[in-house]
Amino acid sequence: MFLTLVLIGFLAVATIVSVRWVLTRVDVLGRVGPFPKISVGLCLAVAVGCAVPLGLHARLEHRLQDGASQVAGGSVAVHCQTAGETWTDLGSELGYVRWTAEGVPERRTVIKYRVCGDLRSWLSSDKRDPGEDQVVAVHVLSHETMHMVGIDNEAQAECAALQRDAEMAEALGATPTEAQALAHRYWVEVYPRMPDGYTGGCGPDSRWDEHLALAPW
Repeated sequence: MFLTLVLIGFLAVATIVSVRWVLTRVDVLGRVGPFPKISVGLCLAVAVGCAVPLGLHARLEHRLQDGASQVAGGSVAVHCQTAGETWTDLGSELGYVRWTAEGVPERRTVIKYRVCGDLRSWLSSDKRDPGEDQVVAVHVLSHETMHMVGIDNEAQAECAALQRDAEMAEALGATPTEAQALAHRYWVEVYPRMPDGYTGGCGPDSRWDEHLALAPW
């Protein structure tokens, strides 16, 4: 939001300066004044400097949204928290989906700033040997996607996400082998350390086993 305001502000200044020159470029003696190249150039340079990260941010959100929509089986929205939004964020969760008073989830999730950074680094990597933070980041997107499709129980959403981590990784560009390895790592390395409320009822032939082909067990 801050960068957007700065971008708009400097574009507005560049426009005002240019328009003012057009209206006053000829003085009373008929002389044409020089175009304010330095002022307008500096304004445009700042605007471009703001536009680049904004474009990269939008591109990341679009890519994550495409992957989540594929796993969800329908259109969903993904918002990556910005650096500015972290200033007022007091929550410890890695992502969240809002629910209406009637118990209906929004088809939109917010993924926290650090997690989106890990997703960005994984997307730009060769995906052969992801760090644990990157593995967790892909799973967070899977987990929040399960909330967006209507699962409110955290343990059930965690288990459903586990069984779709490989699908999510593939939707985001990993090969089937890389995707399956990432899902298996979360299952054997991260899931056992999850706090109470997120575990239980998950595993082969368990309560929430959906017998999906890409399940990590």
